[in-house]
Amino acid sequence: MALTVVISHEGRSKKLTVDDITPFLGKKIGDTIPGELLGLTGYTLRITGGSDQAGFPMRKDVDGPGRKKILAVGGVGIRKKKGKGVRQRKTVAGNTVWRETAALNLTVVEAGSQPLFEEPKEEAAEAASE
Repeated sequence: MALTVVISHEGRSKKLTVDDITPFLGKKIGDTIPGELLGLTGYTLRITGGSDQAGFPMRKDVDGPGRKKILAVGGVGIRKKKGKGVRQRKTVAGNTVWRETAALNLTVVEAGSQPLFEEPKEEAAEAASE
């Protein structure tokens, strides 16, 4: 099963697909990972969230892998439908990456020497404008 990784940096994002999920197993939200796992030498990345294959979002305050039913007032995975202070029971994914994780959100902590986002070539931009 492939893992979709979205890396955000300075208001921009880049989407990658990773075939092997094993280097990410056991990592939690807030952990840093080396960019070499994604082919980005010199980069350090932080896990900020994600979701499992059924679409349940990962929450930092829910420990462990797997899905859990929580009683929450707000935050990730909760839409305010009722009045102030009303708690809702919702199913969310834990803060640990497991085999069912389908997407991970990462941010850049330390940038490498190569650019993460390739700028469009001037020649291609001129050809498009003609």
